[in-house]
Amino acid sequence: MFNKILISEDFQDTNKGIVEALERRFEPAIIQDELYCDKAYNRFKVAFEKGEPYSLLITDLTFKESYVPRRLTSGKELVQAIRTIDPEIKVIVNSMIDNPIEINSLFSEQKINGYVCKGRNSINDLMNAIQEVHQNRTFVSPQLNLNTNGNIFEMDKYDMMILKDLTEGSTKKEISEKLKKQNISPNSESTIDKKVSKLFDEFGAKNTHHLIAKLVKQGKI
Repeated sequence: MFNKILISEDFQDTNKGIVEALERRFEPAIIQDELYCDKAYNRFKVAFEKGEPYSLLITDLTFKESYVPRRLTSGKELVQAIRTIDPEIKVIVNSMIDNPIEINSLFSEQKINGYVCKGRNSINDLMNAIQEVHQNRTFVSPQLNLNTNGNIFEMDKYDMMILKDLTEGSTKKEISEKLKKQNISPNSESTIDKKVSKLFDEFGAKNTHHLIAKLVKQGKI
């Protein structure tokens, strides 16, 4: 089994729960955790330079903002940075994000080895993921369907443009006027309203603030 595991998760209680579960299941592995990506990276780098590298990284994707200045602000950035030091390290992402497109990109672009979707069974899934990844197999939480051949909704540049203006406090009327000035079509207020309503439906949002909160949580904006 992995002899040295590094966990990067910004909630101390979550870290503690993972560490305790790992210690019960995989003793006597060395298990260490950090609340910030920068600290996790520095710990990893020092260990690697000492010839005592970690064999597995478990990381969340999203980390809340903090008063502490940060260079690495997400799990994705952490994986990229650590891969530059040790391209062979095994990586399991442990996150609430359940978007197939985003998860598939982690496997194809970041070359992660496993993905656990946080939920009721996430600790058990994580233990299974560790065993599978140790056997050089990939793991994805059973409840996830990463088949994107269906009607998976993906936002286009027009959607992103409208959302950006909404996050900055612009009204639909103001966005319409801005698009007209930039000669971007369609630009009617009714079209923008329909676009936003479609986004509400696709992401299960009740209003604009709820939509933006969901998209920020999923790392889309």
